[in-house]
Amino acid sequence: MSLTQSAMAAMVTAVIAADNGTHDEPPNLSDPTKQPQRSIYTQLVISLTLGITAFLAFCLLRPKWTELYAARRRQRRAALHLPELPDSFFGWIPVLYRINEEQVLQSAGLDAFVFLSFLRFAIRFLSTVFIFAVAVLLPIHYSYTGKWGLLDWDKDIDNSKDGKKDFSKDPKYLSAYVIFTYVFSGLAVYMLLQETKKIINIRQSYLGSQTSTTDRTIRLSGIPPELGSEESIREFIEGMRIGKVENITLCRDWSSLDHLIEERLKVLRNLEKAWVKYLGYKRVKKAGDTLPLRHQQPPNSTLFSEDDERSHLLLENGQEDSYDHAGNRPTVRIWYGKFRLKYRKVDAIDYYEERLRRLDEQIQSARQKEYPPTELAFVTMKSIAAAQMLVQAILDPHPMQLLARLAPTPADVVWKNTYMPRSRRMLQSWSVTVVIGFLTVFWSALLFPIGTLLQPETLAKLSPRLVEILKQHPLAMTLVSTGLPTLAFSLLTVAVPYIYNWLSNHQGMMSRGDIELSVISKSFFFSFFNLFVIFTVIGTATNFYGLWEHLRDTLRDASTIASALAKSLEGLAPFYINLLILQGPGLSPLRLLEFGSVFMYPINFLTARTPRDFAELSAPPTFSYGYSIPQTILILVICVVYSVFPSSWLICFFGLIYFALGHFIYKYQLLYAMDHRQHSTGRAWPMICNRVLVGVVVFQLAVAGTLALRTAITLSVLIVPLLGATVWFSYFFTQSYEPLTKFIALKSIDHDQFSSGEGEVSPSASSTFSPPLGLDRDAFPIRLGGQVLGLKLKKYVNPSLILPLDSAWLPGRNPMPELQEGFEYYEDPNNVAV
Repeated sequence: MSLTQSAMAAMVTAVIAADNGTHDEPPNLSDPTKQPQRSIYTQLVISLTLGITAFLAFCLLRPKWTELYAARRRQRRAALHLPELPDSFFGWIPVLYRINEEQVLQSAGLDAFVFLSFLRFAIRFLSTVFIFAVAVLLPIHYSYTGKWGLLDWDKDIDNSKDGKKDFSKDPKYLSAYVIFTYVFSGLAVYMLLQETKKIINIRQSYLGSQTSTTDRTIRLSGIPPELGSEESIREFIEGMRIGKVENITLCRDWSSLDHLIEERLKVLRNLEKAWVKYLGYKRVKKAGDTLPLRHQQPPNSTLFSEDDERSHLLLENGQEDSYDHAGNRPTVRIWYGKFRLKYRKVDAIDYYEERLRRLDEQIQSARQKEYPPTELAFVTMKSIAAAQMLVQAILDPHPMQLLARLAPTPADVVWKNTYMPRSRRMLQSWSVTVVIGFLTVFWSALLFPIGTLLQPETLAKLSPRLVEILKQHPLAMTLVSTGLPTLAFSLLTVAVPYIYNWLSNHQGMMSRGDIELSVISKSFFFSFFNLFVIFTVIGTATNFYGLWEHLRDTLRDASTIASALAKSLEGLAPFYINLLILQGPGLSPLRLLEFGSVFMYPINFLTARTPRDFAELSAPPTFSYGYSIPQTILILVICVVYSVFPSSWLICFFGLIYFALGHFIYKYQLLYAMDHRQHSTGRAWPMICNRVLVGVVVFQLAVAGTLALRTAITLSVLIVPLLGATVWFSYFFTQSYEPLTKFIALKSIDHDQFSSGEGEVSPSASSTFSPPLGLDRDAFPIRLGGQVLGLKLKKYVNPSLILPLDSAWLPGRNPMPELQEGFEYYEDPNNVAV
């Protein structure tokens, strides 16, 4: 979810919380079902209104703003073979629905395929649970208690009035929960295994039939000083007689060269801004498919004087852009003297051109220098089989030495971290881990002072007059005591994924794909701990000190945790129902509108000055798995935990709606609208499975605690073997299935050709799986200095060593640099660099 969407979610939550207190008469506390039912109905009306409005708005705007809502389809050749969506109001829906899994895999890659597979798994699982809940559990509960399971399940049955048996402690009644705990746990494990086998088969077939450089390359770390050269590493690898080495890139300390390249990129942008300020460049609207913010300007080809040779050179190919010669050349201040307190103004164009010339000379000189080697290298073998054997073997008897790991794609490597000393990299990694752990565990401590401050009792001490005014306006009182704390909590949690993403970028990881997986793990841990564990298990604490006291008592032993979890879950069912309604029918359609991109577009448009800035405006928005996957896992965990409780039919129903809408919406975004650059070949799947299994364990603990609270000790003990079996299965899954989601099995590799004499598998062009060019994992656009360059890195080499030192991208000049070894220019069908 984007920052703007999250802020909107916070405001909607606050409005709903306030709406629950807008009634003239106070809630009837003697009827515990009236107020939660009213809250659920209100939530449903508001969410449906919001969601339907957003969906209809998207259907209206989609054919008009194709530059935003079909950006990937327009600018990524991997999506060109997808069917064209009709411009009709609802005609695009059946076309999108009919796109099959093979087309998803071909056009969006394994990461998108795995994410959509998880959503399909959730739909199948919740559909089955919902059928059981409606057909079996709901009739059982109603026959014993006379309630529909909307609130307080069976704890308020009064046996003293009619002398009936207390069914809340009836073993026959409670045994149904034991039975279905086993049924649903087994169902989750079975479906998870079926989906895992399917993903493994597709992944092995997909990767085993390719001969890409990435799949033939390993990352060798912990290289001792005596092997600190390419020749020594080659002799060592080939001496083990596993296979022949094709190429070795020994990482060296190129930090000074990287600094020069980043400085050049900054100077180049400043030079482009200075030229545009002088030329008066204006962007021309293209074909009417952009956001309605660009105003077409008539082209003008006679804007420069005939004696301006430089200006004529700039107009070689510029027939689409318009100019308005300003006449006055821009200036820039140059600070000098002691403490740099003096300055003088110089011509900006001449100044930046001179700086660019000097930087080019320094870069050319720096590229000829010899840099000290590091302990890391990228070794490309001649066969995939040799690389896979190396990465799964122990190469050296000494710990932390000559460790072989899977290599990321060439464009995905974070080169500044490859020559960082291991000690510093480990220090950064552990420091960030400690900081994130501290933020995750103690984040809720920031909320309790806010919540306590806004309590009527606290406000009465601080401002009695304010409390008297609020008492006269029930809506305002509810907003202050309920809506504002909710809004504060929501706004604080909005920043967490962005903070975690920033921190993960400073952990020293070798690739952006690893960073993305790290954000998934950290964000889920935060959401699960703060929004579920803290809120549910110790949600009865009302102040800061009560939090720690309750935390200490709750975490005393496992039985206390289970009892506290069960006791809280019984009363929090309406809250989670409201949450699912808000996240499903309410906020899911808002993702289609991409409010974040729409909100930022006018700001970026107004600040854009150069042709490069305007080209970046048309780049597809970036889809982040680190922001989307954790939330979907948490929603599934909530549905699993409540799957046998009396309210399970409602929670599973709205959870099913959430995942059905999510699958449809994410499918559209991943295929047509948004870019997703980090391609980890589906390595997020084992992370998803492990966290779903955590949810299953929490579910079993909750049921065991619920049975124990009703003195059904024997039934509670029957859950213990299931807990042990689930923990064992988690270990079994990690040992048996997880390696196949990381490595390529030797049997899966295409063995069409063998090298003579050694039986080594050689790449075969005829056996290559032929994905679209945009999905060639060796040729994704590189990122450098915080910018996405229109170049594809084809081999493992630091881009700073071979990056073309092209001139400024000015109006009318073809921005395509000259091709150099190791690079391939990447352009879309409309000749727009991406």
